[in-house]
Amino acid sequence: MTTVETIADEIIAREGGYVNDPDDPGGATKYGVTLGTLRRLGVDLDGDGDTDAEDVRGLTHAQARGIFLEHYFERPGIAHLPQALHATVFDMQVNSGANAVKILQRLLNDMGHRIAVDGVIGPRTAEAAHLAQANAPNHLADAYGIARRNYYYAIADGRPASRKYARRRDGGKGGWITRAEEFISPRYHLTEDEHRRRTASWA
Repeated sequence: MTTVETIADEIIAREGGYVNDPDDPGGATKYGVTLGTLRRLGVDLDGDGDTDAEDVRGLTHAQARGIFLEHYFERPGIAHLPQALHATVFDMQVNSGANAVKILQRLLNDMGHRIAVDGVIGPRTAEAAHLAQANAPNHLADAYGIARRNYYYAIADGRPASRKYARRRDGGKGGWITRAEEFISPRYHLTEDEHRRRTASWA
């Protein structure tokens, strides 16, 4: 069984090192930890009295893992979800905050469970997720991954600056889409042609 620590390390590897992309609303980021996250947590790694891009740059792998485990897995309550969802929801929580849980809650509503879409894993969301897993033990994680992929496409539909994350310059699948599909069974991956048709309307 994959441990949550291993999942955190895989997220860090997926996120990569320091970047400060002006098109990324998260701003300066290292290992997936954004400047906004460090400010929210009051982290001043260089001790100069403020939290800025230099603190992001100085973040270590171990510090990033600790932040993810406490603030993106334990506190959001991902441990209360079925194990099959841990890796994908944890990864999406790091990538998109509470939207990770909202995507799950919308999916569960589509499956007939009446729960609030509030981004919070409470008893009703956890119960609905376990019922859904029991009813479709081989499909819930795939359904979540597909919903996640659709979420990324929808962001890019509405925000042209984000399209480079969903579609490469050569028209192939961008990082967002390949990341979502890491958690989807290969039989549900889009073909390159399907991806190109989905993004054909983008300038």
